[in-house]
Amino acid sequence: MNKYIKYSLLAIAVLVVGFGVYYGVNKFNSQADHEHQAEVYTCSMHPEIIRDEPGKCPICGMTLIKKVTEAQPTESHSIDHLLRPTDSFVVGDFQTTTAKDTAISSEIKLPGIVAYDPNSSVNIAARISGRIEKMYVNYKYQKVNKGQRLFDLYSPELLTAQQNFIYLITNDAENTSIIKASKQKLLLYGMTLNQINSLAAAKRTNPVITIYSPTNGIVQGTESMTTAAEGSMQNNATTTSLTLKEGDYIKQNEVVFKLVNTDKVWGVFNVMQGQGSLIKINQPIRFSSELDENDFINAKVNFIETQFSDTDKTNRVRVYLNNSNLKFPIGLRLQGIVETNPIQGIWVRKQALVSIGSKKVVFIKMENGFKAKEIKTGIEINDFVQVIEGLSVKDAIADNAQYLMDSESFIKTE
Repeated sequence: MNKYIKYSLLAIAVLVVGFGVYYGVNKFNSQADHEHQAEVYTCSMHPEIIRDEPGKCPICGMTLIKKVTEAQPTESHSIDHLLRPTDSFVVGDFQTTTAKDTAISSEIKLPGIVAYDPNSSVNIAARISGRIEKMYVNYKYQKVNKGQRLFDLYSPELLTAQQNFIYLITNDAENTSIIKASKQKLLLYGMTLNQINSLAAAKRTNPVITIYSPTNGIVQGTESMTTAAEGSMQNNATTTSLTLKEGDYIKQNEVVFKLVNTDKVWGVFNVMQGQGSLIKINQPIRFSSELDENDFINAKVNFIETQFSDTDKTNRVRVYLNNSNLKFPIGLRLQGIVETNPIQGIWVRKQALVSIGSKKVVFIKMENGFKAKEIKTGIEINDFVQVIEGLSVKDAIADNAQYLMDSESFIKTE
């Protein structure tokens, strides 16, 4: 009996050991196969390089690093996987609303600024070559009046023309045609009739001619300066010296000064992104300045710039202003208001949708809850969003989509 029990226990021990060895080998092989399949090597600089064994990156030569792959989900354009719970279905009884098929208009506020009108600028050019003897205007943005002296110019050519004129009126006074031609030449050189009459009376040459301002304006600079005429004044702009100095030589037809007229200015207003389609040419606009926010001026939109500003993400519209009576300083801040034309469409309130990056989602009322659905939207006016596609006026949706997003249902942005 004892011998039988002894052999039975020995047989059981052999079976247990054999089963353990078999289980261990299979488990080892399974783990090895799993690790072999799961382990790949890639380059940290070039992740598109994938190898099943260690090595070097064929692009940069860096050592490949181990990467454990995971099961990749199939590509899908559905928005269901962006929300939790995974079925994008929320059970509950929430207040509902519907989209409205109506026309909506609003008032758009446009911040603006007073700027120069470059079309009203005047170039003061030298009609004759010579040397600047004296400057009467020395700084940028210095105000000058019509008839004000700008600079004195010494010219040998002018001296020769004056000598010829004096000789003709002295020795050949009867030759009126030649005298008239010589007088016209002096006028073309920049002399005034009073200066020519004084020259004829005194019969004494004066090779220095004074150049006067033909109009009122602000000195914007000289031709060699690169500052644009429409740039606004800086705080220290009146202390910026001009590049031309006394003693400099200038050539004939060279622009010495550029005067900008402040009687005609631009009101430049910024239109935020998405509102550009609401502004039209000749559309009424009323605006006030920071000098008196309650004093509104009525005008019309005269020009819409087609270039979009990358810095502030706005488009610009211009209003041409007669500043002779307004006397707005350049750089004055404005606040414009434009009433848009009514736009017919399907509209929902902003709170009834959720933004997921570039996508918009609403929750449609179902039999026992709400189902998430993507819609295509258009412009935004006040508290309403235009619906282009994906929703009808018959669909009941959650009045406040945020109520359906609990603390563990935040949207994935990856």
